[in-house]
Amino acid sequence: MKHDSPQDIAIEIAASRFAALGSEQRLAVLNALVRAGKDGLSIGELGARAGVTGSTLTHHLKILAQADLVTQTRQGRTIICAAADYSQVEDLSRFLLRQCCADSPSKDHDHG
Repeated sequence: MKHDSPQDIAIEIAASRFAALGSEQRLAVLNALVRAGKDGLSIGELGARAGVTGSTLTHHLKILAQADLVTQTRQGRTIICAAADYSQVEDLSRFLLRQCCADSPSKDHDHG
């Protein structure tokens, strides 16, 4: 699911990532990881912060990892989860906004 240019995210990639975020629990997991920063969280701490534990957390992490939104690395006996490169999340926002107001007769497309 890698791509060359963040501005050129394919609709298939965007759809896959949005689908991965289509669960309140998965969104809570990603939000907890984004809030934690680049160092990430252990699975136990992530579960506590996101309110999702056990096999449910494992299931959601698998879906988020397949969408390239979460990474998992082993540090000794601990698995550390982190939000993937934040550009992946930013790409989704740019995907939605890149053609903002393109079909509007108004030329004032102030979307930041």
